[in-house]
Amino acid sequence: MSTERMPNPAALIPEAMEALMAVGKAVAGAGVDGKLLALSHLRASQINGCAPCVAGGVHQAQRHGVTTDQVHAVAAWRETPWFSDEERAALALTEAVTRLADREDPVPDQVWDMAAKHFDQKELAALLLNIAIANAFNRLNVPTRQQAGKW
Repeated sequence: MSTERMPNPAALIPEAMEALMAVGKAVAGAGVDGKLLALSHLRASQINGCAPCVAGGVHQAQRHGVTTDQVHAVAAWRETPWFSDEERAALALTEAVTRLADREDPVPDQVWDMAAKHFDQKELAALLLNIAIANAFNRLNVPTRQQAGKW
């Protein structure tokens, strides 16, 4: 187990944490099912290897009614029967947006079109902001070696 290098940078600059939390609150109020937002957050955090965000994401998912099977299988969502088409579209978008540097066409039309089939523009905006916030927290926690369970 690694040792925390410093407190979370956003915790050291309270105005920054307030701003990040305000975006999260706005996203939560934008009409997208909290279950989808939780699955998206959890998947982005898994990809980025952010232990506190994965741990927190599991709790968030459970609070929003994500099933135990889904929580355990979100990393393998393509190969399991436990996700709806809408959830699959959100997870595919999450993976593409989180892994922007992995492909020449980071968010292929197929991924975007599937998401746009299930979500209107305001809902897509909420999903994209949710993915961005998850990635922002991941990028603050991972380099500073934040520890799971401290929140």
